[in-house]
Parts: sequence; C-alpha cells; structure tokens
Amino acid sequence: MSSQVRVTDLLRKKDQNEKIVVVTAYDYTFARLVDVAGVDVILVGDSLGTVIQGCATTLPVTLEEMIYHTRAVVRGAKQALVIADMPFMSYQLGPKEALAAAGRVMKETGAAGVKLEGGESAAQTIRAIVQAGIPVMAHAGLQPQSVHQLGGYRVQGRSEDDAVQVLRDAVAVEEAGAFSVVLEGVTAELAAGITERLSIPTIGIGAGAACSGQVLVLYDLLGLTHLEPEKYPKFVRRYAEGAKGVVDAVRRFGDDVRKGVFPAAEQTYFAGPRRVNS
Repeated sequence: MSSQVRVTDLLRKKDQNEKIVVVTAYDYTFARLVDVAGVDVILVGDSLGTVIQGCATTLPVTLEEMIYHTRAVVRGAKQALVIADMPFMSYQLGPKEALAAAGRVMKETGAAGVKLEGGESAAQTIRAIVQAGIPVMAHAGLQPQSVHQLGGYRVQGRSEDDAVQVLRDAVAVEEAGAFSVVLEGVTAELAAGITERLSIPTIGIGAGAACSGQVLVLYDLLGLTHLEPEKYPKFVRRYAEGAKGVVDAVRRFGDDVRKGVFPAAEQTYFAGPRRVNS
C-alpha cells in the first residue's frame, strides 16, 4: 500500500470484489508489524479482555482501557485504517451516551472510526454517531458482548427465524449508515446472501469465504493464544506456532543464564584499556 487506507477505499474494494484484510492489535509493537505486513484494517478489539487481560469474556473491558490501547495502536499504524471497539455499556444506554463515548475515542486516540455490536436494536445509535461524522463498523450475528443472552458462543443463523433476524440486523445497520459490518459466527450460506444483498463490505469471522473480507484475532493467527491446537475455534487458521516458539525461546534463555553462558562477550560492555598511574 502506498497511502493511508480510508473508509472509502473499503467501499471501493467491495465494488471491485477485492478482499479486505483485517486483524486485531492492541499495542504499538504489533500494530507496527501488521501495518508493515500490509493489512487494510487494524481493529483494536475488546477481545483484548480475553487475550490480553485473561478475562473469561469481553464484558469487563472499560472505555478507558479501549482508549489506552487504541492510542498505542494508532502510533504504530502508518497506513492501515484503525477502528476501535466500543466496549460493553459504552453505547447501550442510548444514542446520547454512545455519541459521547465515541467522541472520546476519536478525540483521544486518533482512530478513524469505531465498531459496535448490534443490529436493529443499535440502528438508532449508529445513525446518531454517523451523523456526527464518526465512521461506524457494525457487528451482527454472534455478538460476544451478548454471550450470556445467547447462551454461549453459538453459531447464529441455523434456523430460519435466526437467519431472517441476522439479515434484518445487517440491513438495518447499513440503512443506519454503517460503512461495513462484521459477520461473526454465522453460516456460510447466510453470510454469502447478506454479502450479496448489502452495498457495504461484510467482514467475516467464522462466516465462510464469501464475505468481502476476513478478520482474525492476531493472537489466534500467530498461535499465541493456546499451546493446545484443539482449544482454537474451528474458524481459526494458525499461520505460526507462536506459543511454542515463545516457550522454547524463554526456556533456552533460562538454560543459558543458569549455565553462565549468557551474557557472553558479545552482550557485554567493557571499559577498554586503562592507564594505571604509578
């Protein structure tokens, strides 16, 4: 990429059937690396609650924490579009409160937009934020902030009624002004139909290959989340075995320290020759 990615670039990619690449990042170092790798969008996801903070769900993540992490990511991203998740209860209280929270994210981080979960129920809120000039990425299907209401992390859209509701949610957020919508944990057939129906890009995660683009949590992509492969969700493809690599590297460091072979001369500062006064 030769210039900074904009929201309009994603809409163009949708029109030209060019796939959109999205990954999550939560700090400056990883943001810089994935930016150099050429991703289109860096999502500062509230998934940091599970992969960074070790929480069971994303619900404990606060607005202040999202602002902190997004600010760091923006410093590392020179070309990718940076979108920040709106955490639980930062937008559910209504459009006025949601707009205030989204405004804080934009003013205090330098992000290019925000993402929030919800379909028809969030349409009024999305419309208010968009009308204030803030780009919104929506999120339909499996919504992690509603995990308790959904009865767990379950694939959505398998029944006819569920499929109709996910479609209605996707249409509603487009009509409200969202520039894209994440489709999480829905059947491939449903995601394909929604992608064909909408004029805005769909970003899939566990939603099949027909979406306009794909997103993965960076820690999953790098194989950092678990040491046991069977613990990863079905939709994750690991492009590295990072957890094993980290454990191996730290073990070798520990062995070298215990054997007294680290630091060696190459990692040591010396004063050099000194004149000794007689």
